[in-house]
Amino acid sequence: MPVLGAMLVRLFLATVLVAAPAIAAAQVCDGNGVARSADGRILGHLPYGDVAEGDLIDAPEGFSVGQRCMIRREVLPDLMHLLDAARGDPAVMGQLRGLSCHRSIGRQSAVFCREGSKGDAADRAISVAPPGHSEHTTGYAIDFAVRPSPNCPDAETCMAATPAYRWLLANATRFGFEQSFPISNRQTVKWEPWHWRWVGTTRTAPGAARARFVFARARSAFPANPGIADLIAITVGSQPAPPVPMPPAKPTKRKAGRR
Repeated sequence: MPVLGAMLVRLFLATVLVAAPAIAAAQVCDGNGVARSADGRILGHLPYGDVAEGDLIDAPEGFSVGQRCMIRREVLPDLMHLLDAARGDPAVMGQLRGLSCHRSIGRQSAVFCREGSKGDAADRAISVAPPGHSEHTTGYAIDFAVRPSPNCPDAETCMAATPAYRWLLANATRFGFEQSFPISNRQTVKWEPWHWRWVGTTRTAPGAARARFVFARARSAFPANPGIADLIAITVGSQPAPPVPMPPAKPTKRKAGRR
């Protein structure tokens, strides 16, 4: 890992450790706390803070399915380019829409705790992140859907079988999106073919540095697939002129001194 990347990861981990008590206090359903692992994760999920409301804007009109879809403002240009490209490709065979975008920590808590009747917290966390540990709270993550809906009983397999998903696999990285939870990921989070996070097409794209900092720990320990490489471009200008050889020094005669 480049030195700069290692420094960012260490800074991120230090921030997590300092904020750990506040984050841990949020992981409660019906008064039950959830233990934190040694690497800062809870039930396999990394901690994420909520985005400031002023940094969020509405996704393009007609994109959301159901609830309002809000994303970080820096995501919007790439999302619009992705949607335009998908609409112009007959291979997609449908429209890419937004099923879930930004979710506040409070909303995530309601979703996670509402699932309390469906097994224990560890079982629920396979498919639903505990509050404070969802990529959706960052404003960079989008759950895509296909409309018209294929109406399959198995959501993962159904989504993966669509031409639209195959198009995302081949093209999403061109627009700054990578698949956070690929099949058989080491994070032990359920494969989510619909879930993609934005990190920018390049490190220098507007807003990309902040997004890559937010996901530095995840991208280092649990790489996305397909993912976007963090390449540092080194530009070399003109080569310096070769040094001019100096003439050899002439020997000097020593004068006799007094004894």
